[in-house]
Amino acid sequence: MSEFTVRPATTADVRGIQAMLEPFVQRRILLGKDLVVLYEATQQFVVAESAGGELVGCGALHVLWEDLGEIRTLIVVDEWLHRGVGRAIVETLENNARRLGLARLFCLTFEVEFFTRRGFAPIGEQVVDPDVYSQLIRSPDEGVAEFLDLAHVKPNTLGNTRMLKELG
Repeated sequence: MSEFTVRPATTADVRGIQAMLEPFVQRRILLGKDLVVLYEATQQFVVAESAGGELVGCGALHVLWEDLGEIRTLIVVDEWLHRGVGRAIVETLENNARRLGLARLFCLTFEVEFFTRRGFAPIGEQVVDPDVYSQLIRSPDEGVAEFLDLAHVKPNTLGNTRMLKELG
């Protein structure tokens, strides 16, 4: 049996997700999320669970547009780094994206090497055509603002790299 499994998150996992998130918020690596926001996004999350039942990682897939999604809140607890947890979470999210009909995945990350090994590449400004941009800009979602590289999110994303993967 594997040391861990990746499965869809349940509402019972949300407080554990928030507990995993908090140290990364304190280190200014990830943006904090209110508990209500995490509950609202439960169906977007998968969690990695150790054989002993401990949550050791998580990640979320957020649909941005008809062909475009974002990997968000990818976390692996420090003690479980370099054991395949992050890779397994990303592979699960990519499979979920394909099932939803998405052709491209976006991420905003400090972990450029990790995502490069997964087939992501840094992107510039123009990733969607102007018609799609005009629709996306109407979204109140901060992740969409990060994707569009809007000025009001820049203080929170300095140093992050915007990356994109074409799903095969």
